[in-house]
Order: sequence, then C-alpha cells, then structure tokens
Amino acid sequence: MAKEKNQQPRLKEKYDKEIIPLLMKDFGIKNRMAVPVIKKISLNVGIGKMSVKDVKIVEQATNNIAKITGQRPVVTKSKKSVAGFKLREGVPVGIMVTLRGPRMYEFLDRLVNISLPRVRDFRGLDTKGFDRQGNYSIGIKEHTVFPEIVAESSDILHGLQINISLKNADKEKGLALLKYFGFPFRQ
Repeated sequence: MAKEKNQQPRLKEKYDKEIIPLLMKDFGIKNRMAVPVIKKISLNVGIGKMSVKDVKIVEQATNNIAKITGQRPVVTKSKKSVAGFKLREGVPVGIMVTLRGPRMYEFLDRLVNISLPRVRDFRGLDTKGFDRQGNYSIGIKEHTVFPEIVAESSDILHGLQINISLKNADKEKGLALLKYFGFPFRQ
C-alpha cells in the first residue's frame, strides 16, 4: 500500500495526539520526554531442527518473515558445535528482524487489529509477558495468522516470538501504553 511521503502511520498519530496526554495524566508525568514509548519490535523464529534436514526450509521461513514485516530478515547461525544437540558450527538456527519507525507502527497495527483476532481460541494476551523494564513478549504458534501469508501455499508451519521493547517504562506503565494501543489483554 503506497503512502504519501509526509503521512505518518495511524498508530503513531494516535500515540502523539491521544496516548501521550492520557499517560501524562494517569502517571502524573510532567515532561513529554518521560512518557513510555515503543523503541523497537523484534521478531524471532527458531528453525534449528528443521534447517538441518532441508535448506529450502530456511529460505521459505525467511520469505515468510519478509512478507510479514516488509523487511528482509537476518539468518542467525550457530557459533559453535554442540554434540549433544547434533549441532554443527555455521548451521542456520534462527531468523530475526528488528523493526523501528514507521514499519514498526504499521506492523503493530496489523498485529493488534488483524492477526491476533485470527488466532485460534484467542481469549486475550497474558499480562505475564512483561519484564521489569516494561518490555513485552508474545509467542505465536502459527505464522499463518498474518494476512500476508496464504496457508495453502506454505509447506511448513512455524511459530514466532515478538518482543516489544519500551523506553521509560516499568511493568505498570508498559501495560497502560499497550492497552491504549489496543492490545487485547485478558481480564
């Protein structure tokens, strides 16, 4: 979808105009720079056992993540051999991508409004995914919940880990920020 050059993503505008004043009021923050903000979103896919059997799996998983994020991911390789895991040095074990700026907000919008409601038996996100700094982690079992992926054309099913890194936040502020963004948390 082509956007005009100066047009901001919808969630970025919502953050600037609605969420910042709400967070300042809720937590008694005087300075706009002290309000919690999303720094980056990281997506990780573990392909350890699958990649040893077939090299095409690495390529297909990389293409899937590229379609989902709109950005080419990095293939991570093992740093050393571990005999107990039948792992050799230099074998692909994962795929990762880090989103910042407009792409991050576009991905966040699709995640909250389209992908999470498509998860089977979805009853809301768990609030236990927060750490002390307010960062939040979500695990998704099937990558086919994203609308960019056609389930029939995909040979493999893989999960992915989504990590949302926040700045100026603790657990309580991070939860409030993500609720204002529309994250469906369990009651």
